[in-house]
Amino acid sequence: MSSTLLLAAADVAAEAAEAAASGRGMVGEVAHTFGVNPQLLISQIISFCVVAFLLHRFAYKPVLAVLEERRQRIQEGLDNAEKIKAELARTEEARKAAMVEAGEQATKLINDAKAAAAQVLEKESQKAMAAANEIVERARQSSEAELARMKEELRQEVGRLVVETTAKVTGKVLTVE
Repeated sequence: MSSTLLLAAADVAAEAAEAAASGRGMVGEVAHTFGVNPQLLISQIISFCVVAFLLHRFAYKPVLAVLEERRQRIQEGLDNAEKIKAELARTEEARKAAMVEAGEQATKLINDAKAAAAQVLEKESQKAMAAANEIVERARQSSEAELARMKEELRQEVGRLVVETTAKVTGKVLTVE
């Protein structure tokens, strides 16, 4: 292997000496050593520049435009997601506030219903008491009337018995006069 390297180095040295003798200079020597054809190299450089320009113009820019559009859509999506998140938070707060308000209203309605029921119960109790008092009063009046009637009957009966007894005892009939 070292002999092959020595042979290659000797060959390069011989060609460098030959290039120096022909007056091509160092660049010419290197180009000749690597087998570079200057006309072919210039045409390849021009072809590369044309292809690079065309790729830049018709492939790279559209791809960059598509990537930029996609980046903008993604950013819009993220912005919309943030807006939706904020709107959702506001909606959740509004829902919680509505639930609290509904709970307060329900409590108020329940308390009002209890108060109304107590008021109705009180009114009905008062009506029942009034009705009971009225019944008791009518019973008392009826009892007094019955007592007065019975006293009157008793008085009449006693009067009749007195008249009968007097008539039997005295033999005379008593009259009102």
